[in-house]
Amino acid sequence: MPSPSLNNVFQRARRGLRQHLTLGRGAVASLPLLWLGLFFGLPFLIIARISLSEVVIGLPPYSALVDLAESGMLQVRLNFGNFLLLWEDNLYLDAFANSVRVASVSTLLCLLIGYPMALGITRVRESLRVPLLMLVILPFWTSFLIRVYAWIGILKGNGLISNVLMSLGLIDQPLHLLHTEFAVYLGIVYAYLPFMVLPLYATLSRMDNALLEAAADLGCRPLCAFWRVTVPLSLPGIIAGSLLVFVPAVGEFVIPDLLGGPDTLMIGKVLWTEFFNNRDWPVAASVAVALLALLVVPVLLFERFRERGQSE
Repeated sequence: MPSPSLNNVFQRARRGLRQHLTLGRGAVASLPLLWLGLFFGLPFLIIARISLSEVVIGLPPYSALVDLAESGMLQVRLNFGNFLLLWEDNLYLDAFANSVRVASVSTLLCLLIGYPMALGITRVRESLRVPLLMLVILPFWTSFLIRVYAWIGILKGNGLISNVLMSLGLIDQPLHLLHTEFAVYLGIVYAYLPFMVLPLYATLSRMDNALLEAAADLGCRPLCAFWRVTVPLSLPGIIAGSLLVFVPAVGEFVIPDLLGGPDTLMIGKVLWTEFFNNRDWPVAASVAVALLALLVVPVLLFERFRERGQSE
C-alpha cells in the first residue's frame, strides 16, 4: 500500500490538476464573452447613447449627455423624444410593419423551398451529399452586391426573362418585374435560402430512419409519417433556419433599395436616410435600438423552446 506521504502527493497533484482545468475552462469561456463585449456590447452602448441625445449641427451631429454647467455642477440630459417620435410618426411604424411582413413572407417562402431541398439531400447516397451542399453554398463565393445587381439584368424590361418570353411569343410587351415587391421577395429568398437549407440538413441528417420504418410497420402512410415523425423531429432546424433568415431580412437594405420600388419601404432604408441624408443620428440610433429590441423577442422565444426541448 502507498505511504501517507505518497497519498498526500497524489492529492495535491489532483487538486492542482483540477485548478488548471478550471482556469482553462474559464479562459475558453471568457474568449467568446470578450468578443461579444467588444464587438456587440460596446457598439450597442454607443448607439444607445446616441439615441438619447439631441441632433445638433456639427461634428459629431449630436449633443453630449453630460454637460458641465456654469455653476460647476454636472447636468445629465436624456432625450426620450426620439423614441416617442418612432411611435407617433406613421412613417416609422409603417416601415417596421412592412419590414416584418416582408421578412415573414420571405422566411415562409424559404422554408417551403428549402425543406424539400434539405430533405432531398439527406435521402440521396452519401457520395452525392457533399456536391449538393457545395451547390447550395456556391453563391457565397460571389459578392453579395454583384449577385443582387445580376437580378437587375434579369428582371428589367429588356432583361433576360422578358426577352426569352417575347422570343417564344408568350408575351407581346416587356414585363415590369423590377422595382416591385415581387422582385424584393425574389431577391431575399435567393440570398437567404442557404441559411434555411443548412440548418435543416444538419437536423434531418441526424434523424434515425428506423423511426419512419417503425411508423410504416404500424400502418402509417408516408405523408402521415412525414407530418407526425419527420416534421416534429426537424422542428429545431426549422426554428434555427427561420431565425437565420428572418433576423437579417428585417433589416435588409441592399435588396429593397436595388430591386424594390418607392412603395417598398423597409426599416433598413429608413436607417440609411436618417443617417446619411438627414444626418439625424439620434433618430437613426433610436430606430436601430428599437429594431434590435424587436429582433430579440424571437431569439429569446427560440432559446426558451430549445431549453424546454432539452429538459424534456
